[in-house]
Amino acid sequence: MHIPVNIFSYRQYWAKRFGIAPVLPMSGKEMDDLGWDSCDIIIVTGDAYVDHPSFGMALVGRLLEAQGFRVGIIAQPDWRNKDALTVLGKPNLFFGITAGNMDSMVNRYTSDRRIRSNDAYTPDAQGGKRPDKSVVVYAQRAREAFKGVPIIIGGIEASLRRIAHFDYWSEKVRRSILPDSKADLLVFGNAERAIVELAHRLAKGEPITAITDIRGTAFMTKTVPLDWTIVDSTTVDSTDLNQPGNIQAPANPYAEKTACKTNDDADNRKYRTENIVHFESMRVKLDRSKTVIRLPSYDQVANDKVLYAHTSRVFHLETNPGNARSLMQQHGKRNVWLNPPPLPLTTEELDQVYELPYMRKPHPAYGKARIPAWEMIRFSVNIMRGCFGGCTFCSITEHEGRIIQSRSEDSIIKEIETIRDTVPGFTGQISDLGGPTANMYELKCKSKKIESACRRLSCVFPDICSNLNTDHQPLINLYKRARKLSGIKKIVVASGLRYDLAIRSPQYVKELVTHHVGGYLKIAPEHTEQAPLSKMMKPGIGSYEKFKQMFDKYSAQAGKEQYLIPYFISAHPGTSDNDMLNLALWLKQNKFKPDQVQAFLPTPLAIASAMYHTEKNPLRKVTRQSEHVSVPRGTKQRRLHKAFLRYHDPENWPVLRDALKKMGRADLIGNGKRHLVPAWQPAGTAIAGSFNASRQRHHAKFPKKPNRLIPGNRTGKTRRNHSG
Repeated sequence: MHIPVNIFSYRQYWAKRFGIAPVLPMSGKEMDDLGWDSCDIIIVTGDAYVDHPSFGMALVGRLLEAQGFRVGIIAQPDWRNKDALTVLGKPNLFFGITAGNMDSMVNRYTSDRRIRSNDAYTPDAQGGKRPDKSVVVYAQRAREAFKGVPIIIGGIEASLRRIAHFDYWSEKVRRSILPDSKADLLVFGNAERAIVELAHRLAKGEPITAITDIRGTAFMTKTVPLDWTIVDSTTVDSTDLNQPGNIQAPANPYAEKTACKTNDDADNRKYRTENIVHFESMRVKLDRSKTVIRLPSYDQVANDKVLYAHTSRVFHLETNPGNARSLMQQHGKRNVWLNPPPLPLTTEELDQVYELPYMRKPHPAYGKARIPAWEMIRFSVNIMRGCFGGCTFCSITEHEGRIIQSRSEDSIIKEIETIRDTVPGFTGQISDLGGPTANMYELKCKSKKIESACRRLSCVFPDICSNLNTDHQPLINLYKRARKLSGIKKIVVASGLRYDLAIRSPQYVKELVTHHVGGYLKIAPEHTEQAPLSKMMKPGIGSYEKFKQMFDKYSAQAGKEQYLIPYFISAHPGTSDNDMLNLALWLKQNKFKPDQVQAFLPTPLAIASAMYHTEKNPLRKVTRQSEHVSVPRGTKQRRLHKAFLRYHDPENWPVLRDALKKMGRADLIGNGKRHLVPAWQPAGTAIAGSFNASRQRHHAKFPKKPNRLIPGNRTGKTRRNHSG
């Protein structure tokens, strides 16, 4: 892995003379007050503008400002009118388009496709302030407002849709977001390196169409450079004759002209290279920096689930910045080209990013309106980014990568002091000291050489890699130093804890439990049964039980009554009805009565989403004969799996009784301690149960409302809405 250019080493743009803005402008008047006649870059976002490093638009905006550029923000514009994209005038360099901190579809719909009533990233949590598939819509409005201005898309919504992907809300495979948005360039992952280099190159007059070599970017192209070699993706992951299928290369447009075996036609040489590499790549060591892997085309993955699963596997195998190759996927007459992922930021760079002059609160234009997402994080500190867990249902790895990027202890302490001294309403408690995970701070591979060559999808599954440094001492030192700061009464760790790592360090668990738990600690074993856990790439329940023993032990030693709150997921691919029954029995035995439960939601690009769509397992080589994955589908089965998690809710008892009888487990129906659900039903509960008579009484009392179509319901038939 070559040494990247420090993102703060570029010569600042001439507009640095205007200085630092108290807050990035959202109106022409604010621009006038700053003495600006135009913006160099305008960021359009689906979130309310909060000038805090936990909000993407603020982090990227302040970073570009530090490069000397004038950056404006258009937050949650009216997407029905292109004029909403003209409030700051025409940007000199480009529009940066993002849906916000969350995918707009996940933000708007529950796992049962029910429309959410609120939006935590909007003033007063008002729903409906952003469109579905926000990136596509905003990009189209920006193009209408100012033709010819480069459109750069990014953020998690764009990252997760950079190639053809399964869309849960429409139940079909959709094209890459690039052709749909008609954007000039897509930046994926943590985009600091890409966006800084891009801005400086555009400022020097380089046309956007010529900028095709930046890591962490994707674009549309018709051609392949002559000095590049194209490799068929089926040769990357399999060397036997049992292949997932044939990948059709695009037809050679020069075939008729060059039938006389001409050797001086450059384009023909390019296509000949593509045709022979399927065979030659097995015997010749190729230059990875000049090799591009051809994935099955959009049309192929849309019509062939096996090829879709194969594509998902190859995509994930090419995500290590140290060895990833470029990828290409045909969409019509053009290709989506993905450069290798961005190189991680160094500790020094990450420190500088988080120490930029954020106001650390919402833009003044929102007045006294509440923005729940900001209220949740305003007293929290992000200490790292990335996750090497590789959970198949999670989008962190696809977006932030597996390599942990940690801030220095001094930088984190400085931010805590800034919160203490400047943020209104601070009472002395830091609400979280974490990140994507609470305890991966400073954890990394013991060898840079091994790390750069590794192709594992997880560093901790099926077991913790022997090359992984699991020393929690740097994190323990950070906790101790932070809690000794003057004016700090309590530091709570609220981020998700990787308990299989924590049990490797009893000293860490003791420090955590003794000083940094606010009465309850949330933890996510996700399931108890090996079948679904193996498809999630999560550790067995034994690791959780070991952690619980340590948690209880150190809580007792500290003289504190504290509780673990386990989180579980229902309807995940690979989960059977019996698996959910066993989980319910475990919950009852351990006296857990979950209040809120999570139903599996297939997000674009996630491995578990590929399992859901294809019923194949991309964690292993994919062929026509490879492992079949059972998938809970349909409202009825998904409701049943959720009901098992909430076995204690009388509303679920009729559903569970019917299911237990069909499963041959009627012995679990009764009024004793060994039973899962009672034989009796409280009055007024589960009126719409499994018996026709009670259902008829229910419909007589509560007439049906007019049908409302749900996105993805192509048949027009009614789908009932259920809690997500």
